[in-house]
Amino acid sequence: MSAQALAWTMLGGVLLDAALGEPRRAHPLVAFGRLARALETALHADSRARGLAAWTLATLPLTAAAGWLHCALWQWSAWTGGAFAALALYFAIGLRSLREHAVPVADALDAGRLEDARAAVGRIVSRDAHALDAERVAAAATESVLENGSDAVFAALFWFALLGPAGAVLYRLSNTLDAMWGYRSERYERFGWAAARIDDALNWVPARLTALTYAALGDGARALRCWRAQAPRWDSPNAGPVMAAGAGALGVRLGGDAPYRGVWESRPQLGEGATPDAGSIRRALALVERGTALWLLAVAVAAFALAGWRHA
Repeated sequence: MSAQALAWTMLGGVLLDAALGEPRRAHPLVAFGRLARALETALHADSRARGLAAWTLATLPLTAAAGWLHCALWQWSAWTGGAFAALALYFAIGLRSLREHAVPVADALDAGRLEDARAAVGRIVSRDAHALDAERVAAAATESVLENGSDAVFAALFWFALLGPAGAVLYRLSNTLDAMWGYRSERYERFGWAAARIDDALNWVPARLTALTYAALGDGARALRCWRAQAPRWDSPNAGPVMAAGAGALGVRLGGDAPYRGVWESRPQLGEGATPDAGSIRRALALVERGTALWLLAVAVAAFALAGWRHA
């Protein structure tokens, strides 16, 4: 796939997501979830090797199939191959879904409906939503938007740009397995180790590019300062830079204590500035959307500049 074709198919995948959102029926990830559960049932043991084997069987055959099918379709017709590539990216990203989940939280907060806001934020975060006041609801939703901007949008775009449909499929399947198996619990401490570590590795570069994107589109000096000072204190090597830079770019205070399974856990502060509110959620969404446009523009400029250089 040429650089110009890559730019067009990336735009196509993002536009499909904007127009259609997540499939309501027959989502490929639902079928993949069933496959992952079957593999877990068959292979689960308190073993890192078993977990790695399950991850390999779940992801690599489908990744290879996506790559082979794209090549075959491209050889048959560039239009068909491009359409398949755009469709693969569409299934891998979730920009519209991010908006559909976050806006109801902001709307409920604006209307003073705290219980509705708690219910809405409870669909996108794992903390005990019923124990959150309005400020903490806004903080939870803003954190989720910033972190998922990296996980659900920018990382998928990065791996698609690097490896085409196979890269997008590999990333999305790996990220899904991390969500299913990447827990520090008795069942998954060792079995889910590979899923968690591989997802960390696949997100390392995209997370830092995301943090730079947030800094470029917001208060850059404050974003970089918060990233440098606060990210090392966060327990996730990728979420820390993303959320610290994002909070700094927005000029909002995030992080802090949060309730999980009935226990308030101490977490470092992220960002600095104003307390979070409904406006923080909307500004975080706008930051992710502007960042997506910036990435598409950067790929297009690079692709057409490369094409011009080759013809010079």
